[in-house]
Amino acid sequence: MDFTAERKAMVDSQVRVNDVTNHEIHLAMMETPRESFCAPDRAFAAYSEEAVTIAGDRRLMPARDVAKLLQAAAPRAGETALAIAAPYAAAVLARMGLKVTAQESDAAVFEVIGAALEAEGVQTVVAPLAQPSGQGLDLIVSEGGITDLPKTWGDALRTGGRMVLVERRGPIGKAALFIKGEQGLSRRELFDSSPAVLAELTPAPTFSL
Repeated sequence: MDFTAERKAMVDSQVRVNDVTNHEIHLAMMETPRESFCAPDRAFAAYSEEAVTIAGDRRLMPARDVAKLLQAAAPRAGETALAIAAPYAAAVLARMGLKVTAQESDAAVFEVIGAALEAEGVQTVVAPLAQPSGQGLDLIVSEGGITDLPKTWGDALRTGGRMVLVERRGPIGKAALFIKGEQGLSRRELFDSSPAVLAELTPAPTFSL
């Protein structure tokens, strides 16, 4: 397959047409080898609109949704970003000049994509997803669906820091932008999205007698 051509087609047909006008995002996505961030036997589907398998139950978020999240986050070169269960977003942000750490709780994910992240200059850390790596962050992004936003994620941001993710408690989730102010987090809803929910961050069901 001509992955270079596939990348351009993906940006033209999935990103630009969905109101993503940030040219830095376009350029970074046309340079980032998305096929390196999924299971090798799924590389042929890397530029499709499906959520492609990485390892186990982890999936790549479709490029359209990653692009829309990043545009809302307004990343700037030189900023510090944490990508939680978001390896493709991590690579794109690194191409845009940010200092990026990719965090996963399952080392098996990095066995598949760790070398690709290293090639992009992205640091990696294995830790529970509810325990973000670093403090005073400019940006946090996640490609997985989240039922309940961990308070620790907001705590890890600096004042003025941003966080983009998808809150999902039913069939359709809502992407949202959070900005940390002096009084806490503000929230702005962005668009519909339905990534696989990060089971690790899903509270166990409770039952009443």
